[in-house]
Amino acid sequence: MNHRIRQKQFLADSLTVLISVIFFAACTSQPSYPHAAKIGANLVVEEASLQLETPKFFTYQFNNKKISFFILHMNNVTQSYLDACASCYPHKRGYQYENNAVTCRYCSQRFSVNKLDKGFGGCYPIKIEGRTEKGKYLIPVAALEAEAEKF
Repeated sequence: MNHRIRQKQFLADSLTVLISVIFFAACTSQPSYPHAAKIGANLVVEEASLQLETPKFFTYQFNNKKISFFILHMNNVTQSYLDACASCYPHKRGYQYENNAVTCRYCSQRFSVNKLDKGFGGCYPIKIEGRTEKGKYLIPVAALEAEAEKF
């Protein structure tokens, strides 16, 4: 009888550890997103595929690192940001979007998408170079690769 109790306790403890590991891994790692098309030295996204005032997240693979970023189209302007900030990037959690704002997954600071272009430093998403050409938004691959240490 004592053996059965120990066996049940071992199974319960093992299940608790497994659930904790899965939960911890899911909550601490930065998500992966779809890849943007690479044309020459740029990643290219059709501006028509961007929803107004809603960030669209992507991941670029470089040297075994997943460099995540998002593109935001609003007020006839398209901008791009790393899915990282100067303060919290060592934790590699990135941002989540809901209710017209991006929120840091580590420190929970929240930023309206309407004001992202007005702030920098701290926990604001890091702005990255990009440009619009003929209905396409282009991000130089070199701009992302230069930020690889943040991922």
